[in-house]
Amino acid sequence: MILALTLAVVLGTMAGALLSARRHAKAKTLADWAVGGRRFGVLVFWFLNAGEIYTTFAVLGISGFAWAHGAPAYLALTSVSLSATIGYWLMPNIWNAGRRFALVTQADFFASHYNATWLGVVVGIAGIAALVVYVQIQIVALSLIVRLTLGPEVSTIAAALIAAMVMLAFVYFAGLRSAAFAAGVKDVLMVVIVISLCITVASKVGATSMLDVYRLAQDQYPGIGRLPGLQPEAGLSTIWLMTAALNVALGNWILPHLFQLCFSAGTEATIRRNAIWQPLYSLSYFFIILLGLAALLAGTQPEGGDTNAVLLQFVSDRYPPWAIGIFAGTACLLALVPGSVLLLTAGSIFSRNILLPMMPSLSDRASLLASRLSMIVFAAIAVWLTLGGSRSLVEIGLSAYAAIGMLAPGVYFAFLWPRAHAWGVLAGIVVGYAALLLPQAQALWSALLPEWDHGLVAMAINAVVAAAVCLAWPRPTALAALPA
Repeated sequence: MILALTLAVVLGTMAGALLSARRHAKAKTLADWAVGGRRFGVLVFWFLNAGEIYTTFAVLGISGFAWAHGAPAYLALTSVSLSATIGYWLMPNIWNAGRRFALVTQADFFASHYNATWLGVVVGIAGIAALVVYVQIQIVALSLIVRLTLGPEVSTIAAALIAAMVMLAFVYFAGLRSAAFAAGVKDVLMVVIVISLCITVASKVGATSMLDVYRLAQDQYPGIGRLPGLQPEAGLSTIWLMTAALNVALGNWILPHLFQLCFSAGTEATIRRNAIWQPLYSLSYFFIILLGLAALLAGTQPEGGDTNAVLLQFVSDRYPPWAIGIFAGTACLLALVPGSVLLLTAGSIFSRNILLPMMPSLSDRASLLASRLSMIVFAAIAVWLTLGGSRSLVEIGLSAYAAIGMLAPGVYFAFLWPRAHAWGVLAGIVVGYAALLLPQAQALWSALLPEWDHGLVAMAINAVVAAAVCLAWPRPTALAALPA
């Protein structure tokens, strides 16, 4: 029954997504396929945007983080609201630039504004690297669901390969419109399921109400409800929460798929309305954290202590097969929808900003084919990363935000500072990545700025270096800032 219900949810959604996509004209160009013809209205844009927030990172990752650490899971509550605040200003500016200059990808933006095709190539490579790390999150989660439904005898590598193939099949033919339909189905299903689980969870752990679950967790695990949580040695203090939340908020719309998503909106009003109401999604984290604490009270022990599998194990242990099947199917959609958009974005960047500069005569049809084929390579790399590590989804996600944050100064300078130029932005990116990735730099930040999020530190160094280079070596005629 579990497998049958899981397949019913996934295949039913895929069929609906393909039928929805066929109602519209078939994508003939990369722009049609990657940004939906720039025609999405409020509802479609809402579900696509929210779909990139309500992912396996949010549901499986944050619940597992609450199970392992407690209060540090509040990071999710703060970062979503901060991101929406910044997005209210930033997203319309990105949309305006995209509409004015017919941009399709984030790398297009850098190449166009800074008048440097080579910078677009650099940004494209950096963006793809961050996207592949984010795809890894979805494949890790999807492989766990595959093993839950098919049985533990399925090997880790087989589960990861199945997850990648399903994700590729999901996005391969229809493009962004199929993801838009599936995002709506996925969000509605998951909200209903999470709330339904929370309504019944108190009886599963000996509590009298949802709020009583929080009380019991505090009584049995003193300190779980305040920072630094259950593991003080992990350094997840108030300083960490503030700096990590700020880093996520500043880098959120710099993620190439969310940046590119801005181009798909039909109007500026669509984007602003979305930003106004988007923080409502953060309220769902109350229920997700609640489920993580309930799993802790229930003594849930996932195989190998894997925090990513906590909620799946809890539901499997405490609920009937029909509930497990529906939850597993919906959790599959949590990985498939954002994963498909991530792969689509990576493929768009590769064909348009890396391949096209080397082959200027490439036709639109050939560019679309190259984009689709490159997704197979990127999915394979994500599978390889999945097999090579066992970090929590939250840790992987923060790594992706830290990596893409190195492009943030170049975006903010484009709208705020006319003097910024390509060479200054490149210098900031290079120094920023060195500050983020070199072991010596990591040790230095840990000593000088203990408990600070290293991604925010590296982003700040990036911005300072970029500004210094632009001041010391001004262009003969500085580019005008894009209108804010």
